[in-house]
Amino acid sequence: MLKSRTFLKKTRAGGVMKIVREHYLRDDIGCGASGCAACGGAHEGTVLEPQPLDRVSSVCPQPHYLLPDTNVLLHQIDVLEDPAIRNVIVLQTVLQEVRNRSAPVYKRIRDVTNNQEKHFYTFTNEHHRETYVEQLQGETSNDRNDRAIRVAAKWYNEHLKKMSAENQLRVIFITNDRKNKEKAIEEGIPAFTCEEYVKSLTAHPELIDRLACLSEEGIILQGLKNLNRAVHEDIVAVELLPKNQWVAPSSVVLLDEGQNEDDMEKEEERERILKTAVSEKMLKPTGRVVGIIRRNWRPYCGMLSKSDIKESRRHLFTPAEKRIPRIRIETRQASTLEGQRIIVAIDGWPRNSRYPNGHFVKNLGEVGDKETETEVLLLEHDVPHQPFSQAVLSLLPKMPWRITEKDMKNREDLRHLCVCSVDPPGCTDIDDALHCRELENGNLEVGVHIADVSYFIRPGNALDQESARRGTTVYLCEKRIDMVPELLSSNLCSLRSNVDRLAFSCIWEMNHNAEILKTRFTKSVINSKASLTYAEAQMRIDSAAMNDSITTSLRGLNKLAKILKKRRIENGALTLSSPEVRFHMDSETHDPIDLQTKELRETNSMVEEFMLLANISVAKKIHEEFSEHALLRRHPAPPPSNYEILVKAGKSKNLEIKTDTAKALADSLDRADSPTFPYLNTLLRILATRCMMQAVYFCSGMDTDFHHYGLASPIYTHFTSPIRRYADIIVHRLLAVAVGADCTYPELTDKHKLADLCKNLNFRHKMAQYAQRASVSFHTQLFFKSKGIVSEEAYILFVRKNAIVVLIPKYGLEGTVFFEEKDKPKPRLTYDDEIPSLKIEDTVFHIFDKVKVKIMLDSSNLQHQKIRMSLVEPQIPGISVPTDTSNMDISEPERKKKKLQK
Repeated sequence: MLKSRTFLKKTRAGGVMKIVREHYLRDDIGCGASGCAACGGAHEGTVLEPQPLDRVSSVCPQPHYLLPDTNVLLHQIDVLEDPAIRNVIVLQTVLQEVRNRSAPVYKRIRDVTNNQEKHFYTFTNEHHRETYVEQLQGETSNDRNDRAIRVAAKWYNEHLKKMSAENQLRVIFITNDRKNKEKAIEEGIPAFTCEEYVKSLTAHPELIDRLACLSEEGIILQGLKNLNRAVHEDIVAVELLPKNQWVAPSSVVLLDEGQNEDDMEKEEERERILKTAVSEKMLKPTGRVVGIIRRNWRPYCGMLSKSDIKESRRHLFTPAEKRIPRIRIETRQASTLEGQRIIVAIDGWPRNSRYPNGHFVKNLGEVGDKETETEVLLLEHDVPHQPFSQAVLSLLPKMPWRITEKDMKNREDLRHLCVCSVDPPGCTDIDDALHCRELENGNLEVGVHIADVSYFIRPGNALDQESARRGTTVYLCEKRIDMVPELLSSNLCSLRSNVDRLAFSCIWEMNHNAEILKTRFTKSVINSKASLTYAEAQMRIDSAAMNDSITTSLRGLNKLAKILKKRRIENGALTLSSPEVRFHMDSETHDPIDLQTKELRETNSMVEEFMLLANISVAKKIHEEFSEHALLRRHPAPPPSNYEILVKAGKSKNLEIKTDTAKALADSLDRADSPTFPYLNTLLRILATRCMMQAVYFCSGMDTDFHHYGLASPIYTHFTSPIRRYADIIVHRLLAVAVGADCTYPELTDKHKLADLCKNLNFRHKMAQYAQRASVSFHTQLFFKSKGIVSEEAYILFVRKNAIVVLIPKYGLEGTVFFEEKDKPKPRLTYDDEIPSLKIEDTVFHIFDKVKVKIMLDSSNLQHQKIRMSLVEPQIPGISVPTDTSNMDISEPERKKKKLQK
């Protein structure tokens, strides 16, 4: 039997090549069981024993073979290699997944299958007529493979009944995936976890010691003693402590008062608070560091804490990163460096010292200065921001630059189309432009035109290497750290209006119901007719007086986008929420004078829909052409434990939030409305966003799960922002080869190098996000420094054992209100984790309750200035502060300073 897929491919010469991929299904593949009359002599290599009686299991006393899934092979290979485990069926599906995910484990399992004494049999289920399964519409690769394994297990049990009705030979499915196990049992397949099965082998108790402990939470290291001079990001060897010494993650929030005193007792007090405030059922594996395998020290930014001893050269340096210990340095410049941001490097950590030793490297400038603080956050988040080298700049085109006849070769001239761009105000690095027009046949032509950055950045040169190292453009509140030089980002690549620009176009023919009839990709030349902001584009769409070609195009795009979004949501895509803020700056001082949450318009959604559609279309194309080497982006489904807080929050408002699938979650959020509390739905979506996993880049040949959970798309990539994301440049190169517009190069089709590149891109994107948040935080502090003390309405996002975390919608600001403070009487607190709620005296707080808080900037710790919030309403005697700011006790910072000077 033959299964085949046919598709057409455009060659570089402009011709069309028909490609047929064939998948043969056979009837003559043996089951591997020795003496099986149905299979005859079809077995190859090592075969399974006819009567496997070497191990007696309490969960399955009958003779049986084992059939493990991929994760069991990956994580429990030590168990499978033990001489006690024999007669195992290794499916082709499982073997292929293991090969993609771990070369060392793959080699070990191949060695085991080649050992005839072990009787491991490789069954090619992907080519057996009765066990091959096709991927269903909307099914992830991972779910398809799980189903294929269950189908093979079921087939084996039915097949073996024909061989030996007397001895009742069975196949036991071994999986640690709870849902997969439940489905197997529902389908009548005997299924157990690896631990259940190993513990059932009473004759081999030693096997239990070989079980891998799969703890997703990792091991808790608490306290200086257990850290044993290890520094954050070091690679360490850890010893697991006895269970009676385990601790639990605490719901107590510790008020950060800064590291101003060399006080061992304070550290011990913090540990005591964390240990006493936990429930025994919440205990997690806890350990201590017994060895440091590799130090990952780097230069650290921070401030000098000058010694009280006169003329002393030895001082303590307090890093800005709170997870790094203070460092002892020797310097003669202490008086000069006090109140400055400096860089210090660690030299070593003597065994008998509480602090590591280091040395002064560089003075960055005065603490609080905007330039200095920006430099600190860029250094602390490892954002490459040095000026581009001469080697990089020498590769830029010479000005004036223009498009030549040679450039037009293999390009389509689309300058006649009414193309326009829609971006945030002030945007100069314009990646994308759009057009929509009606065709003669009544259908619509829609185009997404993306800057052709790969034309200017050729593989392997200095410009390409620097762009790959940076990975992404970083957007701070007042500064942009470009991935590529400004000549490209804001000029030659930017799709500005009324200039000819090189582009890579994705063009669809659609009907009026936004159904794609044809898709084509082409390198092109465009001339944008307008560079609009979201507000300007919205005004054109809404204005009855405007009917020019640009406005007509925008209205057509907007109409289709609404249909696309509706269909996407019906398929299970999530519509989440995250408060984004915009600062209004003083034109002279560049200090923030206003802070507002960003307003989203229909045009934001319009652009987003077509960018998503282009990314999905390109992902399908490059994976079709490069099944092993496509750079894709996936969004893993969160584990059920992530949703606990969301489900509890909904329950507290009598709402059922279902989280079985993305579709169930999306539907639950859509239904979660309250006429008396309109902001409830937004709060639930904000909370749902916190439950999500991080989306990541990966190489298609190194993984099998392509699914994007948030978008409910089986495949996805990034194509639409090559000026600011290096991943998009690689995707452009893959697509160019796929459509015959460019040639390939060795690194492009090396999946291991692509996997390494993805690792760096994921790191750079994560660090860019952290740097952007730090920039927002710093500018928020500047805003409240000039604004003074204000009172605003807020909603509770989380309740802790001694605090509430609130969100202030007006500013998109999140903060913690503490109810236990030093030198103040402790209130009566009762925390309920199930509801969840916090009772303070006689007042009970639940998630999403409305409160009023007072906001002020706490500058008591110069290094870690922060927004401090206090409860105003509801009024609780001894807890709430008065509304009148004149009565507010703002002398706390001064009191702390006096305390330090003693």
